[in-house]
Amino acid sequence: MRMLRVAYNKAVEKKIVVENPLLFQHVYTGVKNNIKRALKVEEIYKLLNKIPVKELPEGLIQCRAWANLMFQLRGMPFVDLAYLHKNDLKDNTISYRRHKTGGDITVDVPETAMELINKYRNTNKDSPYLFPILSGTKTGEDLYIEYQKALRTMNYKLSRLAKKCGVTNKVSSYTTRHTWATLAKYCNFSEQLISDAFGHSSVNVTKTYLKNFKNEEINKANDEIISYVSKMGRGWSR
Repeated sequence: MRMLRVAYNKAVEKKIVVENPLLFQHVYTGVKNNIKRALKVEEIYKLLNKIPVKELPEGLIQCRAWANLMFQLRGMPFVDLAYLHKNDLKDNTISYRRHKTGGDITVDVPETAMELINKYRNTNKDSPYLFPILSGTKTGEDLYIEYQKALRTMNYKLSRLAKKCGVTNKVSSYTTRHTWATLAKYCNFSEQLISDAFGHSSVNVTKTYLKNFKNEEINKANDEIISYVSKMGRGWSR
């Protein structure tokens, strides 16, 4: 609905349609933050590592490889992974431009991620892409359609992988990104550092990733305070 509203506003600006200020009056086009996208450390481990490769169905092996790469490459979005070019990788460094914002990102590739890259990199010499997520034969709207199909496939397989690994929380291609940000915050890295790692335009964007984390920390602090007072007073009256 937000995308539809943006398209409508552009059509109004270009005088393609006459503006109706009440058109979206009864339609919610905001961003809901009540759905937890980040996994706990035990859950992300289950998703990315728990089951040996030989015990996974063929269709989930590559899916888990993409999820592992997205997590290890600083929470890289699936769209950026899909559009990585072969010449973006030089030695053990990936330098690319974010698909969403156009911001420049440079990532030093960890050894474990490089092993995955070497194993799953594109062998098609005619394709410019580092990974065989996109065919390299599409352009324009056809390329967009191809990517959307790849994204739907990724999300479907991630859901299957999560179920097989015993992860009950809903997962999507953005789960690894939100989890990376949340775990970085748990490790006491600053919001500015996380923002820089993600290539966000401002820390305010990063804070939307960490909203649930802050609520959990506040609740944890409240539990500890209650526990402390209870111990000092030898229990609560009932």
